[in-house]
Amino acid sequence: MHLDIAQYDSFTDTVFGGNPAAVVVLPRWLDVATLQNIAAENNLSETAFLVAELPTGAVTPPSDAPAYHLKWFTPTTEIELCGHGTLAAAAHLFATAHPEAQRLEFWTLSGWLSVTRDGDLYTLDFPADHPAELPEADADAFAAALVIDRDHIVEIRKGSSKHVVVVDSPDLVRSVRPDFGKIADLVEHGIILTADASGDGSDHDIVSRCFAPGVGIDEDPVTGSAHTVVGPYWMDQLGRTTLSAFQASARGGRLELEQRDDRVLISGHVALYLTGTITVPDTHLN
Repeated sequence: MHLDIAQYDSFTDTVFGGNPAAVVVLPRWLDVATLQNIAAENNLSETAFLVAELPTGAVTPPSDAPAYHLKWFTPTTEIELCGHGTLAAAAHLFATAHPEAQRLEFWTLSGWLSVTRDGDLYTLDFPADHPAELPEADADAFAAALVIDRDHIVEIRKGSSKHVVVVDSPDLVRSVRPDFGKIADLVEHGIILTADASGDGSDHDIVSRCFAPGVGIDEDPVTGSAHTVVGPYWMDQLGRTTLSAFQASARGGRLELEQRDDRVLISGHVALYLTGTITVPDTHLN
């Protein structure tokens, strides 16, 4: 079987920035081991797989827009939510299968997610993940894993999967060099390191980085799902309903956030990097 593959850089308007994700539209689902092998071979933070047929048990889509079943895999595991992979998948479908559409629906492990577009700006509609306070968290252990001074930690919280470490300096977020082994030992999924940047003269309100060695990603370059956590947190802290966010990885990426009831709208651009074909032996087909 020969399958088309495309790679997009999400949350950037130029290649070599943002977060790269591969997109593979399948005629039908392959077995999980094969999907995982493809994701490992791609060796990107995520590969997005889609089929046009919805699974039995999927609830009714929220609109009559084209709908797909979407899954995401890191090089080591399937995950429940991925922003940049969803953005890449939507951009690919808008460009190839639905050039006239303005909205797409995706059935996922996190329920229905939608993506709309306005010109070349894409907006993800994701569930908000309000991080809970962790007053008993071992701040010394988090400081050691992040290789920072304990006194810089303002508080530690946790969303549904990711831990949030709030620090007092946006420059610290930008410059930190963590110990990935200690992070993997400390938390199951990952750590979002974040700070208020609204007063340091930058063109964004918050700055963050995301480390997830436990799922095969030492540093996730630009992470939509992380902003479903830090977005609601900072909107509460700053008394805002919109924020401009920057993820300060080596590649870097910008996200525009808006709170809408129990959802977070995450907007950004995307750039096509490559298209090609992959070959899957027939023995791997269901």
